[in-house]
Amino acid sequence: MRPKVSASLRDSLVAEMSNLRAFAVSLCGDKERADDLVQETLFKAWNHLDSFREGTNLKAWLFTILRNTYFSERRKRRREVEDADGSYAARLSTHPEQYGHMDMQDFRNVLTRLPADQREALILVGAAGFSYEEAADICGCAVGTIKSRVNRARNRLADMLGLSESDVAPEDSPTAPIGIPRTA
Repeated sequence: MRPKVSASLRDSLVAEMSNLRAFAVSLCGDKERADDLVQETLFKAWNHLDSFREGTNLKAWLFTILRNTYFSERRKRRREVEDADGSYAARLSTHPEQYGHMDMQDFRNVLTRLPADQREALILVGAAGFSYEEAADICGCAVGTIKSRVNRARNRLADMLGLSESDVAPEDSPTAPIGIPRTA
């Protein structure tokens, strides 16, 4: 239950409306928007009167609420895109997540069918991010052997997944050793 609001506090709130409106117009430059800001400010102030102490600066408290409301809404609107006719939304598309899940499941299945040495080289270089030299040290073989294993594993994955050359990321791509499609 809200404590009873004194008549003087209620009158002071009403008396500040014109000052609040002038400040709101100076912030947003739009009289209609300013009226909305003042209304929102008074609504918030009324709902939080218990946090205001009578005898302190009511005007400063109200102006702070208005300013904070304005900047909060401005931050929210910055992330919004005007799309009254829906044309922007019509151009957006998101692939369903289950495709990515299914692609990953297919990838895991074919990865397990690779020979152990190729799978090891591919995971070390493509997934763990080791250089060819580091992977060669880990495996105890020559750098050329690791490069060959990664290349064979990548080509074999592409074949087993039914990917064409245009589907596979270029050699210099970070995802190239794994054989992930460019569109992934």
